[in-house]
Amino acid sequence: MIIFPAIDLKEGKCVRLKLGDMDQATVFNDVPADQAKAFQDQGFEWLHVVDLDGAFAGESRNGDAVEAILAATTNPVQLGGGIRTMEHIDAWLEKGIARVILGTVALRDPDLVKEACKKYPDRIAVGIDAKGGKVAVEGWAETSELTVVDLAKQFEDAGVAAIIYTDIDRDGVLKGLNIPSTLELANAVSIPVIASGGLADINDIKRLLEEDCDILEGAISGRALYDGRLDPTEALELIKASREGLA
Repeated sequence: MIIFPAIDLKEGKCVRLKLGDMDQATVFNDVPADQAKAFQDQGFEWLHVVDLDGAFAGESRNGDAVEAILAATTNPVQLGGGIRTMEHIDAWLEKGIARVILGTVALRDPDLVKEACKKYPDRIAVGIDAKGGKVAVEGWAETSELTVVDLAKQFEDAGVAAIIYTDIDRDGVLKGLNIPSTLELANAVSIPVIASGGLADINDIKRLLEEDCDILEGAISGRALYDGRLDPTEALELIKASREGLA
């Protein structure tokens, strides 16, 4: 079980949204690189970064902040938001991003995802964001008629490293992860699934460590870490104890 601390970038700053609404953004750090270093110092092993402006624009808008993050941490970084072409993918992987997250383009151009997976094995993740069980795209501004499971199954044998499943209805409001829907997806495909949206406190971590969640790769935590509802030390020690217990 991996906890991916999240850095969402808006106008060069580290923010958290509420229900995916760009007008409900709270700034938590003016220097995202410092936040990346802080997460590493706390003991986290990965970093989840999203260029929110890029997700709406369809191209990178916070490139300088992302590069500063890469310079500030030795942890692997997964990046999403505005990555829509092979040129975008090439550029970020060459700069040192561990894996890119393809969201809108996974719905619009699934062949690009498959091509990227062949070119970069284990370095392409698919981000599936859902409102009411239907896939949302363009920075969550549009909702399609395709279900989460139907989209995921399109990439079953493509070599996707992970699917990051976000329940927008829970994102940033600390309601708790949507475990039932996440497990439904994870059990429908063989691709590793990462839960996102709503992780509230240590009870979510405990739930993720229950046996039925062994199928999940991990979960993303944002607001709960920033406002202190989730203590990093407690969470990571609980995960470590669970790992040792399974050893």
